[in-house]
Amino acid sequence: MITTIFATVIVLGVLIFFHELGHFLVAKYFRVGVLKFSLGFGPAIISKKVGETEYCISAIPLGGYVKLLGESSNEDVPEDKLEASFSNQPVGRRAAIVAAGPIANFLLAIVFFSFVFAVSGIPQLSTEIGAVTKDSPAEKAGLKPGDKVIAVNGQPVTEWEEMSKLIKKSGGKSIQITIERGKELIQVSVVPEISKVKNIFGEEIERPLIGVTAAQKVVVKKVNPVFALYYGVEQTWTLTKLFVLTVIKMIERVVPAKTLGGPIFIAQLAGQQARQGIMNLIYFIGLISVNLAILNLLPVPVLDGGHLAFFAFEAITGKPVSMEKREIAQQVGLFLLIILMVFVFYNDISRILLQKKEILTPKP
Repeated sequence: MITTIFATVIVLGVLIFFHELGHFLVAKYFRVGVLKFSLGFGPAIISKKVGETEYCISAIPLGGYVKLLGESSNEDVPEDKLEASFSNQPVGRRAAIVAAGPIANFLLAIVFFSFVFAVSGIPQLSTEIGAVTKDSPAEKAGLKPGDKVIAVNGQPVTEWEEMSKLIKKSGGKSIQITIERGKELIQVSVVPEISKVKNIFGEEIERPLIGVTAAQKVVVKKVNPVFALYYGVEQTWTLTKLFVLTVIKMIERVVPAKTLGGPIFIAQLAGQQARQGIMNLIYFIGLISVNLAILNLLPVPVLDGGHLAFFAFEAITGKPVSMEKREIAQQVGLFLLIILMVFVFYNDISRILLQKKEILTPKP
């Protein structure tokens, strides 16, 4: 329990700090007044004012915020400070300040992934065959468990995903596979079969398969810091595409809403990762950081993406959205956000109760 609480505080603290730091630094760069930098919501537990900015840690650790001068519609800004007012900035600067939060989360993910890859290497599933399906193209071609695929159509492969992509790319046409069997190199010709399989979202798709499964042997690929940075960017981009696609699939109702998790679920996962080691926890923070960036970029009023949508409208039309319409949209957005929070808390609690029920249910 102590490990879970500690890990949760670390995860949420790091994510919120860097997100708000993004807003803060860009606002300062454009000389916009920053009145408050808070980790958490509600009453301040610790507070210190430096210059014009009050830095504080607040009681409810489920977010954070940066309060800018002139950000509120009903705020009276003295004439001598109008130049430093957020609302008085060009639309491009306002958009940059708002976008800086999610961008900071993307950068944090890149740094954390790169660090993990540089220190621990990149785990990869080897190309060793674990099983061959009966009457499959692979069996007909003479492939056997224990064979290690080293090339497909003359292209060297070192990991299972590489091999899988090349087989998929074949489109069902004959391919040449080079395998290592003991000390012997053997080349075989295989014609993949177009089969129906389910993707990660449970959708049925067609793809060429040869009928082999991996031996589940993991090899660690060591990389230097420069390449680690490249792989960190690649991993962040891959996860970004996956999370965006997941949001789309949820809207299409392909992915059930019950899979959504909230703070309790994050706390459980954070505790699990912390117990598995510091590198696992750092990687987990990177993963959640990408998730947080995507969530904040959704075009929902009160989120960063909602503000960016207003700014985009202003840039296109040459005039801002009226304050009345903006306030109505923000109220609707806040209402939707509250409903979402209640729903994910419900999912989290249901998940815990189901786990306890499974533990307590006698096994036959």
